[in-house]
Amino acid sequence: MWGVVINPISGRGVGAQFGIQVTNFLSNHGVAYRILSGSSAEQTSEALRQFLLNEDCDGVIAVGGDGLVHLVLQQVAGTKVPLAVVPAGTGNDFYRTLGWPLNEIEKVLTAALFTSPTAIDLGVVDGEWFGAILSTGFDSLVNERANKLRWPKGPMKYNVAILLELVGFAPRNYELSIDGLKISTRAMLIAIGNGSSYGGGMKACPGAEVNDGLFDVMVLSPISKLRFLKVFPRVYSGSHVSHPAVKIYRGKEISIDADAIAYADGERVGPLPVKAETIRGALLTWCE
Repeated sequence: MWGVVINPISGRGVGAQFGIQVTNFLSNHGVAYRILSGSSAEQTSEALRQFLLNEDCDGVIAVGGDGLVHLVLQQVAGTKVPLAVVPAGTGNDFYRTLGWPLNEIEKVLTAALFTSPTAIDLGVVDGEWFGAILSTGFDSLVNERANKLRWPKGPMKYNVAILLELVGFAPRNYELSIDGLKISTRAMLIAIGNGSSYGGGMKACPGAEVNDGLFDVMVLSPISKLRFLKVFPRVYSGSHVSHPAVKIYRGKEISIDADAIAYADGERVGPLPVKAETIRGALLTWCE
């Protein structure tokens, strides 16, 4: 029995459309499934938890964006239940981390039904699992701003929030510990990557691998706002890492403290300090 967790409103209704495609695919292949959903994230999470407790579960399929994947990870991480992801959100960065093209839904489902899953790493921050990136600094403030905007919809909301937040932004002082190495630095943002991208394809940590047992830690030192606007587009290709203001560290255990907040996979973690650790083989899934 497969559990199918669907967020019908993700991607402005794409979740509902893809949910139908997924259930049709399973039915056409004679695969038993149960749709798991609720009127809130809490209810959906509880429905999944009960399913995992009471059913002989072959796997879980998450149909939605990074928010839904984050919710599902809290239940399936650290278990032997594999997770397949169907990208129906606006960012889909965990799906990108797995290497699948965005238009290959049936290819993902075929892999899930007929091939063995692979064990990949996850991050855990203060007891909460994450699959892609834990971040703090400018991007977290942008997330805060974007979550309050009613317009525009979709990925453009993030770009508008960047411009609005940049006006009054000032870098923060950070205290970092990376596998015991102490670093005091002033920075605009810090991204701790299990995966490579966030924010809908921004490759903040382009060298991050999900099977090496390490985070990539990207630190952006202070630069002028004008230069930031010039450098920012390079994050979509990952070429920003060659800029002299960018430093990349690698480590398994990271602690970070500042007068700032943190986000993981686009979900609010809360104020610093936080401690993150990469857990090898924490999730069974399918990668391209």
